[in-house]
Amino acid sequence: MHSINFLVAKASSQGNIPCEVNIITMGCSKNLVDSEQLAAQLEANDFLVVHESEHPMPITIINTCGFIADAKEQSVNTILECAALRKAGKIKKLIVYGCLSARYMQDLQLSIPEADVFFGTDALQEILSYLGAKCYPDILMQRKTATPSHYAYLKISEGCSHNCAFCAIPKIRGRQVSKPISVIKREAEWLVQKGVRELLLVAQDLSFYGQDTEKKYLLPQLVEELAQIKGVEWIRMHYTYPNSFQLELLELMIRYPNVCHYIDMPIQHINNEMLQAMHRNITGEEIKRLIGTIRQRVPDVALRTSLIVGFPGETKAMYKELEDFVSQAYFDRLGVFVYSREENTPSYAMKDNVPKAEKLRRKESIMAVQYDVSLQKNKALEGKMLKVVIDDKQGGCYEGRTQYDSPEVDNRVLIPASGHTLQRGAFYNAVITSADAFDLMAKVEE
Repeated sequence: MHSINFLVAKASSQGNIPCEVNIITMGCSKNLVDSEQLAAQLEANDFLVVHESEHPMPITIINTCGFIADAKEQSVNTILECAALRKAGKIKKLIVYGCLSARYMQDLQLSIPEADVFFGTDALQEILSYLGAKCYPDILMQRKTATPSHYAYLKISEGCSHNCAFCAIPKIRGRQVSKPISVIKREAEWLVQKGVRELLLVAQDLSFYGQDTEKKYLLPQLVEELAQIKGVEWIRMHYTYPNSFQLELLELMIRYPNVCHYIDMPIQHINNEMLQAMHRNITGEEIKRLIGTIRQRVPDVALRTSLIVGFPGETKAMYKELEDFVSQAYFDRLGVFVYSREENTPSYAMKDNVPKAEKLRRKESIMAVQYDVSLQKNKALEGKMLKVVIDDKQGGCYEGRTQYDSPEVDNRVLIPASGHTLQRGAFYNAVITSADAFDLMAKVEE
């Protein structure tokens, strides 16, 4: 504590040069929101904060992910890389926090002594105190965003009250705690004042929002209130569990043009035995009926889902049922996770009986099916005019997205830069000229 206060004091005494902080965020968009809130607090304390700096900075803070094996490995590798820089003197202070740190703190402390301190989740005040900084409660909803200025993630709850057999999040983050609608709305209004035009709602499960506080589902009410904020062009919903999906949301998509026709709904599997073993509290038949209802009411909806292959007990026949379903359900976007055996989860005691090579084969096979589906769906868009937001410019093309695409994970719309000057964050009407499985090529309508 004394040493870091000395560092800050020394930096301040040298011509008021701010102490530099690099925040590295691993894992999901919910972690990113936490990092952005921490960055805002540090800036209020006159630190110079950068997200994901390419160069070492005096203070490095790593917000880790501890969800599944691959994510844990990436977090550990990042800590080790920064620990080497700390040992070489290129980093003066190395702070590690977040899900991985909460889950394996003692192991990390013993194996990576180069890190100065480890904290768990919800560690904002602990980190500020460690750095000799003050917490400003009045700006807790404010953030130094790491995303482009025209879109931002809006976290509406913490933790998760489900008991999915494969997931450690409830053990790491605790049961779900929903933020009040008034607080979320103020945060959204602040973001819009800063230039944000697209709000991406995130939580471990959006559908459950409000059940912990009001004993009723409040997501439709929240979305309707956000849709009426002047300046919000798009509202996008991520992680709506199927077992409590509220059909009222579909009516809001029809009623409000700024509620994107986009649903991110992880189903994980379609076989009833697998769904029961995973503790998903829904049957394959109910999932199919829900998808049918959604598409009937909002025909142009983009459905994103995630699946798990290789869960304990998944036979070849169960897997084949899932693969056949993928070819029939015609999802717009799809991701596949290979089952990862995680400590302190209900499935940890189950025999992990599907070989890793077979898990990977099953993943690749489903993604091959989805490739063909994606190609067909994108080809069907050729010649159509769509509203596109411009995210970036790379080389000779502007990169944008439609309402059916979320940043980082979905399709891009590529528009030749020659003859055009398009503004990042601006919306344009564009005609799709050609398409492949992952990208749409377009021209802006004059």
